[in-house]
Amino acid sequence: MSTGGAFGGNRGARPVPPEKGVFPLDHMHLCDLEKKEYISCLKTSGHKSEICRHLSKKYLECRMEKNLMARQDMSELGFGKEDISEVTKEKNEDGRIKS
Repeated sequence: MSTGGAFGGNRGARPVPPEKGVFPLDHMHLCDLEKKEYISCLKTSGHKSEICRHLSKKYLECRMEKNLMARQDMSELGFGKEDISEVTKEKNEDGRIKS
C-alpha cells in the first residue's frame, strides 16, 4: 500500500510558500496592454526575453501601480540602472523611445 498522497506527494511534508508570496491575478485586465506588448515582443524576437526586458519591467510596474502585487524596488526584481540605459539607446531619429 502506498503512503503518498493522491498525486504521489508525501503526506507528512510541509508545504513551502512561494519566495515572493501570493499576489492576485489580473481578473479586471488592468495590465492587459502591457502583458500583450510583452508577449508580442517575445513572439517577434524568437522568445529572447532579454530583448523584451523593458516591457517586462513596464508590466511589473503596472501591476504595482494597480495593487496587483506588492511594491518593490525594481533592483530587487532583477532590474538595475543598466536596464534604463538600454531603453534610452533604443530611440528613434526624432528622439522618442521605441517601445
